[in-house]
Amino acid sequence: MKQRFLLASLLTLTGCMSGPDYKGPPQTVSQTVARQAFQRTGDIPTDPAGGVARWWEALGDPTLNDLIARALVNNPNVAVAEARLRQARANLRLEQANLLPNVNGMTMYAHAHLPGVNFNQSGNDSNQSNNTTDLNLYNLGFDARWEIDLFGGQRRTAEAAGAQAGAAEAKLADVKVSLSAEIAQAYVNLRDRQQRLQLNRQSVALEEQMLALTRQRFAGGTASAADVADVESELESTRADLVPLTAELDAYLDELATLTGDAPGTLDAALRPLAPLPLPPAQIPVGDPASLLQRRPDIRAAERNLAAATAKIGAAEAARFPRLSFMGIIGIGGTKLSDLGHLDDFAALVAPQLSWSFLDFGRNRARVAQAEGARDEAEAQYRAAVLAALRDAEDALSRFRNRRAAVATLARSEESAAQSVQLNAQRYQAGTITLVSYLDVQRRHLASEQQLSTAKANLTNDFVAIQKAMGFGWDARR
Repeated sequence: MKQRFLLASLLTLTGCMSGPDYKGPPQTVSQTVARQAFQRTGDIPTDPAGGVARWWEALGDPTLNDLIARALVNNPNVAVAEARLRQARANLRLEQANLLPNVNGMTMYAHAHLPGVNFNQSGNDSNQSNNTTDLNLYNLGFDARWEIDLFGGQRRTAEAAGAQAGAAEAKLADVKVSLSAEIAQAYVNLRDRQQRLQLNRQSVALEEQMLALTRQRFAGGTASAADVADVESELESTRADLVPLTAELDAYLDELATLTGDAPGTLDAALRPLAPLPLPPAQIPVGDPASLLQRRPDIRAAERNLAAATAKIGAAEAARFPRLSFMGIIGIGGTKLSDLGHLDDFAALVAPQLSWSFLDFGRNRARVAQAEGARDEAEAQYRAAVLAALRDAEDALSRFRNRRAAVATLARSEESAAQSVQLNAQRYQAGTITLVSYLDVQRRHLASEQQLSTAKANLTNDFVAIQKAMGFGWDARR
């Protein structure tokens, strides 16, 4: 009866959990305020349903799709995050296993030299005091240790480990989101530099032709030395633009190679041929503030860190209370080696132990205060992550809207420049303008094409920034 009462008491105690229960992250901003981050779309055609995990496919560039797929497999930073996730999951299994008994196989041989003791004869202590006994002990069996989780300290530790595993998973997703955005922007910049280099070389060819004609006119007395100097200055300036464009092109080739896990120069042959600049889709996925807070992996990681820090308070609280553990030994053996074969003769030992560091001079209270401070820090970091996410979303949408207007303006300017080329071609054929003037009109058209190319690249990069700010690129439900 007493044993049943003791067992029932232990089961009741093991249901206790020290420390606060995690009730979810704090509300950093209201839904009304959060929606303001989505009010700067203006006239942008948006898709309120949100984006997809493989958002880069909306750019319609198979080469970009292949680069991101390779990077997600081979990038070293992804491998680092995956290794950390495996460590966190292994730590969770370890902490869960610590809730169970620890059983070990044991084989023991002991030799004892006991002066003053004789087990082979009976008598009083004075007769035995001058005797000496040598004793051999042989034992084969098991020993087990089990600490009863009376106040939930180990369960809180396992809870914290589970939350840390969730944080590691979210950090892996964050690495993938950032990596896909970084590759997309580097690829867009690469294609922009290629187009601008081609247009720049065409400008150099036109200006060289203009310089030759101007020198002929100078030799004939119809142009001044100042006219020749002006054309030479324009030509050298245009040639000088080739240097940084070429250097930037090489840098983006190296960046894409290293991001995909290859050595610099590996992708040169595949990416150097000229290809069109990818443009954003007609509709931009934005979703809603609630899905943003659930989807962005950095927010998810901050929330899981907060849950882990909250659980660690309970683990620190449990250390302030008594600890009950059991040690048990069961085995066969005796004083002779042949005793190991006597299966009917076994020895058993059960040793309960109750310990309580009640006089620790404030150490446990300090550990609890330390855990509470860590929880407060994690909560502040969560709030900071939410605010940063809302700011990223608002800034990205604002930049995209304004860039879209700039692209439309430059597109109209380029169209006007192209019409001017056609009209001046007719005038040149009619003999009303010189070839130098006609070439200058063509040069201005090439300059407007370069400006439009840069604006389109910036627009696509802003689209990529929206995808990153919204946390697209991974599925939070997996």
